[in-house]
Amino acid sequence: MGLLDIFRVSSIKKENEELKEQVRSLNSRIDTLGVTEYEQTKALIDKVNEQIASGNSTIRTLSEEISQLKEKSEKLSKNVTTQERKINRCKELYKSVDYAINNFLNTDVPYSDCKISSTDFQDLDLVTPSVILNLHCMDVKDLRAAYRDNEKQINKLLDSYSARYTTKANKAIYNLMVIALRAELQNILYSLKYEKLEKAIDDVKKVSAKYLQIAGEGNQSIAGTLTKFIGEIEYLFINAVKIEYNYYVRKEKARQEQLALKEQMRQEAEERKALEVEKKKVEKEETKYRNEITKLESSMSESLSDDELSKLKARILELQNQLSQVVLKKDEISNLQNGKAGNVYIISNLGSFGDDVFKIGMTRRLDPQDRINELGSASVPFKFDVHSFIFSDDAVALENKLHEMLNEKRLNKVNMRKEFFKVSLDELEQLVTSIEPTAEFNRTMLAEEYRQSLSADAPYSSDNLYQYDNSDDE
Repeated sequence: MGLLDIFRVSSIKKENEELKEQVRSLNSRIDTLGVTEYEQTKALIDKVNEQIASGNSTIRTLSEEISQLKEKSEKLSKNVTTQERKINRCKELYKSVDYAINNFLNTDVPYSDCKISSTDFQDLDLVTPSVILNLHCMDVKDLRAAYRDNEKQINKLLDSYSARYTTKANKAIYNLMVIALRAELQNILYSLKYEKLEKAIDDVKKVSAKYLQIAGEGNQSIAGTLTKFIGEIEYLFINAVKIEYNYYVRKEKARQEQLALKEQMRQEAEERKALEVEKKKVEKEETKYRNEITKLESSMSESLSDDELSKLKARILELQNQLSQVVLKKDEISNLQNGKAGNVYIISNLGSFGDDVFKIGMTRRLDPQDRINELGSASVPFKFDVHSFIFSDDAVALENKLHEMLNEKRLNKVNMRKEFFKVSLDELEQLVTSIEPTAEFNRTMLAEEYRQSLSADAPYSSDNLYQYDNSDDE
């Protein structure tokens, strides 16, 4: 299925709306219908309803095909991601060299002023890493691969500098430096927590500064190479911290996703309960209309005058029209109860979040405005403006698609429950139109309560006040 099939779905939906409009038009003629038109009109209504059912079936089929294409697209995206990782490894190597050049190779270290306490020398014996920590990143496939790649760069750097020292004394100094630095890194990684990335990076830089002092106080013949070594390894150590921290970010993200899932399940339970109540109400109406129609149809067998028979048929036609509306509503409720159908909403709150900030979510409420009113009731100071309601047989998939397409513009990268995106109104409208050409999009940000609040705070100008002219009183 190609792009034309996607537009075909929209065309079918539009055709269904036109057919529904025909039903409404036919119903409006009920009062003016003559008895002779009764059977023709009834047959036409039945035919239109069959066409609507056929259109809905076609939409479901095409939607399944779209889902299959989406799966293929996701597989291709994974292949692209794999190739991007290979490129990023080369980029990291370049960044490491560039970082060392810019921060250390062109920097003069004031060795003469560097002093080191006796306790610092004692610490070298205590920090020897006899035990290698089991890092959290090693439990995640892509993070494990990234950490090992970074570790290879570290080992390569260590080997290159180790080859520069030929005497036993200098090599021993270098080896002690390496042992101490690795121990410092392990300690930093062990102490790493969520939302503490900047502190950990700062700790790495402090370690670099401390061992630059050690290098400056030591053998001056190797102080220069040790300085360069520390400068290069600092970048790789910071990279190791970032890789390990990524585990905590993902852990927090997973936690937030679980909370979002629980919240979604809670909302779905409430919505299913509300839909079930509404369904029972509609079924009760349906039963009432069917019973009344059956009763009137049985009365037609009795001996009646032409005028009585005409009124009886007109009443039956009216009841059938009402029954048709009830059946359509019942079908709509059934679609919403299937666990996928619903409305994707796009809303804004200028007073609460500013320009170009939109919330994109979904609801299975029979009236989606009820959910919007609920969101704007207590958590924010002003009501939300609705820019679009998009009905879909798979609203969850549609919501996820919009979120994926706007992922780079997501405000909160960790808590997926915060469905807010920084995007222009024009871009958002184009995106909605490309996905659902028939969807209505309201560009106006009323922000009525917010603007009224601004007006209430604006001071009155004395220029606008009536000035009493008392010149004649003199």
